[in-house]
Amino acid sequence: MDKKVFGIVLAGGEGKRLMPLTADRAKPAVPFGGAYRLIDFAISNLINSSLRQIVVLTQYKSHSLDRHISQVWRMSSMLNSYVTSVPAQQRTGKHWFAGSADAIFQSLNLIADEKPDIVVVVGADHVYRMDFRDMIDAHLASGARATVAGIRQPIELAHQFGVIEEDDDKPGYIRAFHEKPADASGFAVAPGEVLASMGNYVFDADALVEAVIADNRLEDSDHDMGGDIIPWFVERGEAAMYDLKNNTVPGATERDKYYWRDVGTIESFFDAHMDLISALPIFNLYNREWPIYTQTVNAPPAKFTRDAWGRAADVNEAIVGAGSVVQGASVVRSVVSPWCTIDAGATVSDAILFDQVHVGAGAVVRRAIIDKAVEIGPGVQIGVDHEADLARGFSISASGIVTVPKGSTIL
Repeated sequence: MDKKVFGIVLAGGEGKRLMPLTADRAKPAVPFGGAYRLIDFAISNLINSSLRQIVVLTQYKSHSLDRHISQVWRMSSMLNSYVTSVPAQQRTGKHWFAGSADAIFQSLNLIADEKPDIVVVVGADHVYRMDFRDMIDAHLASGARATVAGIRQPIELAHQFGVIEEDDDKPGYIRAFHEKPADASGFAVAPGEVLASMGNYVFDADALVEAVIADNRLEDSDHDMGGDIIPWFVERGEAAMYDLKNNTVPGATERDKYYWRDVGTIESFFDAHMDLISALPIFNLYNREWPIYTQTVNAPPAKFTRDAWGRAADVNEAIVGAGSVVQGASVVRSVVSPWCTIDAGATVSDAILFDQVHVGAGAVVRRAIIDKAVEIGPGVQIGVDHEADLARGFSISASGIVTVPKGSTIL
């Protein structure tokens, strides 16, 4: 690329559907995969794609997110490389971000300072790998002023996504963009599928500035990138589409090369973790050619020991973080984050444990998400009796996933 490219990560959403995991942290700061925060996937993809000037626009409950970015994403300033969080500053009036497009409008000073040719805009709460260099090259070759990344999804799931409809008269361009349609048409090259927006965009910088300024003048706009800005370009015949099937990521396997998940609900968040733990994972964290970067934990390796009665730890189809100790307990189909302790005779199955969780002797944790620093007493059962879980104040999803809030003590 001979163009100057600037990256914007949209990280200001509330994440209400992930409650209680977002009770005191921004959605992009939610831990994921036993070692990461959700935002690490977006930033890692941009860094691996050779972008070196990246801003993260934050707003709600952003302290832990801002701290994570400042501690982890340190770049050399010698060549003006940086990843920095930019909180809502009310630069254009006494109001916060009214939507993702308004977040960019209120941050136009950042684009003015860097003077890029191309701006890449991505969400902060999706799990995927993508080489944005391919998408940028396709954008430049198309002559479009905006390009939307799409991933193929079964047509019966169209109501969950923004759906891209290709222009038959102008292949590669978007004829219409439908937000969660009830009666979507199939993708031309795959009638049983639709091309769903990934929430990743490439813009000519001047076109993006023009679009968000125009959007700001509209009183009836929701000031949303997918709902307002992309249709603005579509109406002008200036929006192209980019199929993730055309993207090549070094080290990707046939099983995980087109993986993408929006982890916006407890159900999808849980399912995404289950995608990590099989012998041939649907999403492979162990791709050394396209690493997902995060904070290095200063902790000893995980340890698995026998208990006082000689029972060995049984750990299978599980990720266990550094500093964790499993003593004569069973951990199956689960993700255990750093500094967890699972005592003798305990059973953890189909579960996600965040940092510093203690599971007492003989306790049972089944089909549950346990937030940070939770103390589970000896013999306690979670996910076994949902009436008892509700009585303790825990939330239970439609499919029966129990979520235990941060810092709880259950005796």
